[in-house]
Amino acid sequence: MKKNKISKNWINKQKRDIYVRQSKVDGYRARSAYKLIEIDEKFKILKGGMSVIDIGAAPGSWSQYASKKIKNGKVISIDLKKMEEIKNTIQIKGDFTEIDVQQKIKSFLNKKTDVIMSDMAVNTTGIKDIDSIQTGELCKEAMIFSKDLISDKGFFISKIFMGGSFNEIVALGKKIFKEVKVFKPKSSRKDSKESFIICKNIR
Repeated sequence: MKKNKISKNWINKQKRDIYVRQSKVDGYRARSAYKLIEIDEKFKILKGGMSVIDIGAAPGSWSQYASKKIKNGKVISIDLKKMEEIKNTIQIKGDFTEIDVQQKIKSFLNKKTDVIMSDMAVNTTGIKDIDSIQTGELCKEAMIFSKDLISDKGFFISKIFMGGSFNEIVALGKKIFKEVKVFKPKSSRKDSKESFIICKNIR
């Protein structure tokens, strides 16, 4: 009974959500597209001809937006889940932390990439502190992975949660990059602890 009540509340919340409604109008697969749109508008990141790696890309809304913005560039989308095709993207099914998947990503690059971005989070346990720490570990893995692949003036963007390993992630970002900002888009739900770390200019 309790589960049914939670499901109904979630459905009602989705119906009231302006970003869910707008995503259907704009053809995005998820409301999360608007988080990247806000980040891009504020920090002026995505430009024509860029190469972009989207880690934890499913269902694909960030890759959809990126592929529109970079036009003749390249988007490489990685996720554990198989995704429907997205125009002008290369899709890799696998775990980005595994060596063979990392080598596959590198095989599609003829130079260092301009942007590495991630909106991924772990499958939730329902215990917010644990979810925050585990998602933070993924962010750190992605940041370390980006060190050897990102161009000198490239950007790294990732979801992070306040609390948990937040301070560790920011500290790691400052070790790897010259500029580090934390930003919470308006399209993030008000009751969510999520923010995004935006790092620029590799050290």
